[in-house]
Amino acid sequence: MTKSPNNAARKKTTRGHIYIGIGGWTFEPWRGVFYPEKLTQAKELSYAASKLTSIEINGTYYGSQKPESFRKWASEVPDGFVFSVKGPRFATNRRVLAEAGDSIKRFYDSGVLELRDRLGPVLWQFAPTKKFDPVDFGKFLELLPRKLEGRALRHVVEVRHDSFCVPEFIALIRQFETPVVFAEHGKYPAIADVVSDFVYARLQKGNDEIKTCYPPKQLDAWAERFKAWASGGEPGDLPKVDKATPKKVPRDVFAYVIHEGKVRAPHGAMELIERVK
Repeated sequence: MTKSPNNAARKKTTRGHIYIGIGGWTFEPWRGVFYPEKLTQAKELSYAASKLTSIEINGTYYGSQKPESFRKWASEVPDGFVFSVKGPRFATNRRVLAEAGDSIKRFYDSGVLELRDRLGPVLWQFAPTKKFDPVDFGKFLELLPRKLEGRALRHVVEVRHDSFCVPEFIALIRQFETPVVFAEHGKYPAIADVVSDFVYARLQKGNDEIKTCYPPKQLDAWAERFKAWASGGEPGDLPKVDKATPKKVPRDVFAYVIHEGKVRAPHGAMELIERVK
């Protein structure tokens, strides 16, 4: 099973790490709400990283970044902080996924590994119109590198079409030990099947009229789900496609508070961090 970059130094534990954060760190409406008014933009990442335990890098979805950018970002966050990184749309927004090899290679050649031990999972996000084709999707999973430069890599897929809600899809991602995002969303399918040594959730129903983004009871419920996953179990109240019960082993959990307005997303993430301590 693919191991986390941090696993080698981790002592045996009964619970995996729980990383909680937001999508990106540059967002003007956060100034004066999350960021202090006089904080310079150059210090926003380091400030966000002092309050959160992970951030999902979105810019990589739209275009290539430079190695020095990855090195700079890694230098501005504390030990134990982890980035997840969106894979490029040029790899996922195509008719034939089996032809994505060049785009995947360019992505990794751009310097992603310069994040070093700050690199968490790579998120491969698919369009809502992309339907499940077991052969082609399997070819895509085959293209994803499992190890580069001597280090193990983690991958997660976010699918947004109901055709993926079939046991055949779960069997495929279980074969490749590549989890599917659990999407808390109004339109996208919610799939809570556990297939790997980590779980990835994106919470997208936050409310900017609530200072903590979610009501306390919902925050409590999500914190308990995270702890269940991290301890090797499964939440009993989330929908699954397959009835299989995963092996009970500690799992890392990556969770991001992301919703349309997202003004209060950092506050929701901070509330969750406090609840899982």
